[in-house]
Amino acid sequence: MTAMYETFDHTADLGLRVQAADLNTLFAEAAQGLFAMIVDDLMSIRCTDTQTLTIAGDDRELLLYDFLRELLYRFDAEHRLYRTFDVQVRDDGLSATISGERLEPERHELSHEVKAITYHGLRVEPTADGWLAELIVDI
Repeated sequence: MTAMYETFDHTADLGLRVQAADLNTLFAEAAQGLFAMIVDDLMSIRCTDTQTLTIAGDDRELLLYDFLRELLYRFDAEHRLYRTFDVQVRDDGLSATISGERLEPERHELSHEVKAITYHGLRVEPTADGWLAELIVDI
């Protein structure tokens, strides 16, 4: 199975659906999908700065929520855009190496103003081909 993410309209919000063969790829694709909502061209984000983060938790849905919320916080508070994500999901949380750069308004055209990750419609579940995640973001 090839990993993929897609967005879908949800009333005044925007949905994100991700499919992947494994949890690590699922979380990485969800993060990439989030930034694809924020900036028009993901390839305009240079991977000049690499950071690591760890998030504790044993509930996969809440772990995905916390991971994406942390990435959105870094965008809002630190004006950081990320393009690549190496995620290791464990039974007690996750660790991730994320790469990107600071927002440069003259080079990065923003697409949607993502205000929050929501719990509405949040799911992470196994499928016959791997894993599926869905979530709604407030725009």
